[in-house]
Amino acid sequence: MEQGIAERTEQVAAEAAARNGVELVRSEIVGDKRNLTVRVFIDKVGGVSIDDCTAVSRTIEAVLDADDFIPSAYVLEVSSPGLERGLYKLDDYRRFAGKKAKIKADTGIEGQTNFTGRIVDVDGNEVVFEDKTRGIVHIPFSQIEKANLRVDLSEELKKR
Repeated sequence: MEQGIAERTEQVAAEAAARNGVELVRSEIVGDKRNLTVRVFIDKVGGVSIDDCTAVSRTIEAVLDADDFIPSAYVLEVSSPGLERGLYKLDDYRRFAGKKAKIKADTGIEGQTNFTGRIVDVDGNEVVFEDKTRGIVHIPFSQIEKANLRVDLSEELKKR
């Protein structure tokens, strides 16, 4: 997918999210030229509702249809990032300090690439992480290939 289209779509999604009082978590374009899907993940304190998703979707559609910069038909999906949401920015790690997570590093840290445990903090450009087998590790943000929160069932059940 052409980088300019992905960047413009991200900008449109961010503006639509802000206009509707929610946070843009991530946007992505997947599929091939004949079967494109534009996925937008939004969030807010307390979680997003169907009405939030609908409002953001309508705002995005209006701009995408008017600007017509996506060269083919597409499907637009707007949703919550879910309980095991992805972590994409350093601010995500700050926000979810104390929460369980799983991190995959693209290069090993002392031979380890997969970490499961709790986010402790952010120190500069490193995520301070309490790995269940290694203890405290400092993972450079630039080496994180993929990361997401993990559901802590005991915490979730306490909320109910």
